Amino acid sequence: MPSSHATDEVVPFTADDYRARMARAAESAADAGLAGVLVAPGPDLVYLTGYQPTAITERLTVLVLAAGQDPVLVVPTLEAPDAEKAVGAAALTLRDWTDGKDPYAVTAPLLDADGRFGVSDNAWAMHLLGLQQALPGTAYVSLTEALPMLRGVKDAHELARIAAAGAAADQAYGEILKVRFAGRRETDVAADLARLLMEFGHSQVDFTVVGSGPNGANPHHEAGDRVIERGDMVVLDFGGLKHGYGSDTTRTVHVGEPTDEERRVHDLVREAQQAGFEAVRPGVACQDVDRAARKVITDAGYGEYFIHRTGHGIGVTTHEPPYMIEGEELPIVPGMCFSIEPGVYLPGRFGVRIEDIVTATEDGAGRRFNNTPHEMAIVE
Repeated sequence: MPSSHATDEVVPFTADDYRARMARAAESAADAGLAGVLVAPGPDLVYLTGYQPTAITERLTVLVLAAGQDPVLVVPTLEAPDAEKAVGAAALTLRDWTDGKDPYAVTAPLLDADGRFGVSDNAWAMHLLGLQQALPGTAYVSLTEALPMLRGVKDAHELARIAAAGAAADQAYGEILKVRFAGRRETDVAADLARLLMEFGHSQVDFTVVGSGPNGANPHHEAGDRVIERGDMVVLDFGGLKHGYGSDTTRTVHVGEPTDEERRVHDLVREAQQAGFEAVRPGVACQDVDRAARKVITDAGYGEYFIHRTGHGIGVTTHEPPYMIEGEELPIVPGMCFSIEPGVYLPGRFGVRIEDIVTATEDGAGRRFNNTPHEMAIVE
């Protein structure tokens, strides 16, 4: 994968792209000792085929992948026309079933009757139980457990999409600094952020955290009716999907002039974020990114107030493996994309978090997909 950014042009995925992804998934499953992979509607199916049903219902839809056999997508007959339009449909066989027939009887012949299969995490329990009843000799394990890096390493075209999403989030941040904070509710600023993400090309907004004053000490605070006041620190964490890939960035701003302590804590988090970024290089364990960021905060005496992992992967969803957390020994490889987002949260007072999406490159350096200033911005 080239480390040059000259490939940052968003181009459509082709049937060959999806064919390669499905083949890679089948091979990875075989390497993991699995008989195959069963993929329900959701992000895994979109990633592997480009197909996203307009409505996810109780009718069984499942992609069956196994080494040595062609991919098969089992779909309800009434949804087959939509499935045929998916770009990846040219790389697989469609097998439809009509209402009144047993979909598990249609699917069972595609599976090894005594095999162990990886199943996408969001598969419905009723479908999994139906397959188990049809094939009592089979066993199942979640894909996150069995193949955590199924979507983890991005190719150049995926990186271009993540870069575009990150740039759009940066543009939204640049504009939000121009709005008034004091005297407005958190929900008002959150609505501004959502609107800006859409204006800059996002198709979906996943979250707009606006944590003002003491609410900023809750990392996943949901914007509420609290009126933002002068003197508040405000955590802004926002993201969604553009071109089908995620953005996620956090900056912490201050309404009016901050106190010396607020500046000190913000500078500490900024230093920790930089330390985490500098730890990114191929071959380094994911936990070492967490350790690098956490050490800065712990050494300064605020370790008990850094209460979450340092980062998470991002791709067709805004949260996915790998995770930058103690105990995760998975080595970083070029093309992995993940957040680095240390924070300090002082209960009842304020919180600070700074977050960028980054990737490891083949030349050994990290690359940021968010490039807005880390320095504390003063807003009105």
